[in-house]
Amino acid sequence: MRFKSFIALIAVALFFVSCDDTTSTLGVDMMPGTDFVTKKFQTYEVATESYEVGDSVLARSSVCYLGRYTDPETGTTVKSDFLAQFHCNDSFSLPESIRGDSCVSVELKLFVKEFVGDSLATFKLSVYELDNDLDNDVDYYTNIKPENYLKRDAKPIATKWFTLSDRTIPDSERWQRDYNNNITVALPNSFGKAIIDDYRKNPHHYKGAGNWLKSGMPGSKGMYFKLENGDGAMAYIDVIQYRLNFVYHNDYYDTDTLGLAQLAATEEVVLATHFENSGLDKLMDDKSSTYMKCPAGVFTLATLPVGNINVNDTINSAKISFTRYNDKVTDTQFSLAIPQTVLMVRLDDYLNGFFETYKVNDGRESYIASFNKSTNSYEFGNVARLIATMLKEKANGTATVNYDKVLIVPVNVTKDSSGKVVKIDHDFSMSSCRLVGGNTGGVNMEVIYSAFNTK
Repeated sequence: MRFKSFIALIAVALFFVSCDDTTSTLGVDMMPGTDFVTKKFQTYEVATESYEVGDSVLARSSVCYLGRYTDPETGTTVKSDFLAQFHCNDSFSLPESIRGDSCVSVELKLFVKEFVGDSLATFKLSVYELDNDLDNDVDYYTNIKPENYLKRDAKPIATKWFTLSDRTIPDSERWQRDYNNNITVALPNSFGKAIIDDYRKNPHHYKGAGNWLKSGMPGSKGMYFKLENGDGAMAYIDVIQYRLNFVYHNDYYDTDTLGLAQLAATEEVVLATHFENSGLDKLMDDKSSTYMKCPAGVFTLATLPVGNINVNDTINSAKISFTRYNDKVTDTQFSLAIPQTVLMVRLDDYLNGFFETYKVNDGRESYIASFNKSTNSYEFGNVARLIATMLKEKANGTATVNYDKVLIVPVNVTKDSSGKVVKIDHDFSMSSCRLVGGNTGGVNMEVIYSAFNTK
């Protein structure tokens, strides 16, 4: 036994001595010559065109938009106003010691987060009470018809002429750090009187949004903030308050004190922005490029060259870039921003409720890309899994007429603390860009294959 073990050890030693100093070809020398794996690189042209959605996209946003603005680059115009309900917190309360039966004042405050355009442009706003309910379980779109929610021949409960730079206050106050730019609209004091009287009789009306919406009080069904006229700016409004100012007796200080109670438009109730775009036909008629125009407006549609791809090889990666043309108008301070984040989503998935069902990019059939300032483009680094899915559908007979089509859609992305995408919404900011493509071409998909040698 010992002799046999010794012979085995000598055989192993001789094997290693006979090997080359390097093991770089170990395994390769053992494979037949026909099994060598090589990589192939190929470029395919991607067909693109502008895709008009007009004014009809899902109006799901915590920001409301008010104004009218003409893009100096494209000449297109967008007008926006909105409908809003008000949320009543369970903690809402009014003191028992309110003096008299009426409020000092009632007002709506629309806080302007930011704006695009001329801060001195003059606008007229009218406010209407809604007569028909908005349903929080219903998806509303940006082509909503506000008149369907008003009484026939409804009259406004208030009107307001305004500029986004409030000229009613001195410059020294306007530029203070704690000043919050807002549009203030006075409402009839009778609104406050009705709410105070009702609160004393029916305090349960003020326990949660559901009870408030059914209370029948002034403004309880919501309000329509209608832009009557004006042009030159668009305001992004992130806070809307319905405020009651009243005087009550403060027992602690034994004095009369000014009090405030308020309801706010929040995501717990309906906020529905209404957009009207004009001039989009100019963009659609330009076949030498494609466009992305927000809010709503125009996306870019791409047809991926799935039919040209070699199905006998393995796709390692597939990269697509969409390059932006620089703006022609550069001498204006009012140029629109560039969409910063875009979603590539299959056309069928978009039409079948991608946004309505709260989907996010999955890295298989939908992808996110950010604008790359250094390359002036949106780069989708690897859509190989999407191409593989399309090829599979084509092979097994489940492909639809749109199976090879994707939309490039400007979006807002919300991430959690770990950086994971948890929410994707349409981008409603004033932004626009023109992309290389259309009938002049220039959009390519770069594919890297793995293939076995056959020689």
